[in-house]
Amino acid sequence: MHRTLSPAALNAMLAEDAPMVLIDVRREAARREDAVAIDGASWHDPAHMDEWIASFDGGSEIVLYCAHGESISNAVVDALHARGLAARFVEGGLDAWRAAGGAVVPIDS
Repeated sequence: MHRTLSPAALNAMLAEDAPMVLIDVRREAARREDAVAIDGASWHDPAHMDEWIASFDGGSEIVLYCAHGESISNAVVDALHARGLAARFVEGGLDAWRAAGGAVVPIDS
């Protein structure tokens, strides 16, 4: 399985209602500054990854995104893979998702 997923591929998965866990792993400050998310995503603070990562059981693929699809996404995918979990991140993060026409919803900051 690849480490990344294009925004178009994520859009197709969402349209098909494919089984997945969608998580937003942007830093808290970035999330407050840009208070939107992909609909259905739950936020998990990457600063506390060791605390929440154990809650995933591997029942569904984990798809995650950060702001730009770089260091944070890579670190979280590495940690999930180390636990034997299927995980990929959105190439280019939330920025690329929106650039590709992906919808976002406001969040409570």
